[in-house]
Amino acid sequence: MFDQMKNLKNLAGLLGNAGEMRGKMQRMQEELAHITAEADAGAGAVRVVVNGKMQVMNVELDRGMIVALAGEGSDADKQMIEELIVSATNEALRRAQELVRQEMAKLTGGMDLPGLDGLMGGGGSQ
Repeated sequence: MFDQMKNLKNLAGLLGNAGEMRGKMQRMQEELAHITAEADAGAGAVRVVVNGKMQVMNVELDRGMIVALAGEGSDADKQMIEELIVSATNEALRRAQELVRQEMAKLTGGMDLPGLDGLMGGGGSQ
């Protein structure tokens, strides 16, 4: 019950500063493009970088690792590399979403406001 009262007090404070909050939200929307997260898969064979707007910014393939993994270049090898790209991308997106959640927590004073992550580019679970 104490937590609920604390959240209501925080919400009242946020609503009282709605104009200021709107400005902060707009600035954060702009800053999301500059927040980046990266992940790799296949011991570094694939590296993916995404931004806070959940956009893939870069995909790097380590030629030596790909050659070592791909072997003869069969369809199975191609499928494995494609799976590594998917895996690295999903992990980078998960990390970006976490960074966005952390930034949102700073903005809202740690209060969990449902739906805000969707507004900020963190469109839910993968």
